[in-house]
Amino acid sequence: MVKQMDKPFVVPVVRKGRTYWYFRRAGKYVRLPDDPDSQAFDTAYWSIRSGKANITQTTFDALITSYYQTPRFKGLKASTKAEYRRTLELIREKNARKDFTKLRRRDVIAARDNYADTWRKANAMVEQLSILANHAIELEWITSNPASGVEKLKGGEYEPWPEAKLEAFETYCTGNDLSTALTAYHLCIGTGQRIGDVVKMEWEHFDGEYVEVVQEKTGTRVWIYCPSRLRTFLNNLPRRGRYVIAKNLTQPVSKRRVQFLVQEVREAIAAKKFVIHGWRYNAARELAEAGCSDVEIQSVTGHKTLAMVQKYRAQANQKRLSKSAQSRRTEQK
Repeated sequence: MVKQMDKPFVVPVVRKGRTYWYFRRAGKYVRLPDDPDSQAFDTAYWSIRSGKANITQTTFDALITSYYQTPRFKGLKASTKAEYRRTLELIREKNARKDFTKLRRRDVIAARDNYADTWRKANAMVEQLSILANHAIELEWITSNPASGVEKLKGGEYEPWPEAKLEAFETYCTGNDLSTALTAYHLCIGTGQRIGDVVKMEWEHFDGEYVEVVQEKTGTRVWIYCPSRLRTFLNNLPRRGRYVIAKNLTQPVSKRRVQFLVQEVREAIAAKKFVIHGWRYNAARELAEAGCSDVEIQSVTGHKTLAMVQKYRAQANQKRLSKSAQSRRTEQK
């Protein structure tokens, strides 16, 4: 239990199980020494309260702490909060005592380019710095967002994997006994769901034919009929715990761990440009090529809008028409 302070304006903030103390007033946070029973803590507190402390109150540390207290952040889904925190804590680690009001566009670009080799992390830097800047505007620390309009990097393709790469992935996983990566692959391809939903699939959600999923991103509850290939795979898969992709008896393997394991295979089979989310599109494309309607495809993938579904139906139609046209051409000749 976090100790309560009898000093006005002092608030505790718990991060990763550790408690930090702040002097909070008028929406601004100033970090205090870690030990609330120490003389250093009392000295810092009274120095700040009396206005004698020569401390920059508009620090990255104070801004991030303030942002965590906003209804906007608290209203995010747990998975989104965790994703935001990963980047925000990385920003805090490198810039805690720096004055956020001195952040310039060139600094945002430099932070992005520092992670150019991992485009997702690079783009997350831009996104979170922009979110922090908007919060700083609300606090009247700054008047404009230095991250606004900063171009994001392009990375892996959100496209279906080629058949050759799918076969190579299966062969590599099978030959090297990589059960976790192979299970994630079969579930993503077979159900058309996002990897975040796949890792949360429990055995009790699978009745031998259907698997029940509440999509984290949309909140939609869907029942996915498993194709025979997936049913065969699941029926032969040892049950090592509550979850299909089990870390132990009660916990699933984390999404980040699965992504890491899949990335290792992608590198081994020269498929680094194809990302794990592409498997979801493989499922949509296969359904479209089988002649399924937009509504039928949507019933599997759970897309809330038809834009992405129609994209793959259009591709399937073009492929089918191309075959028809070329066949007629050959017959005519």
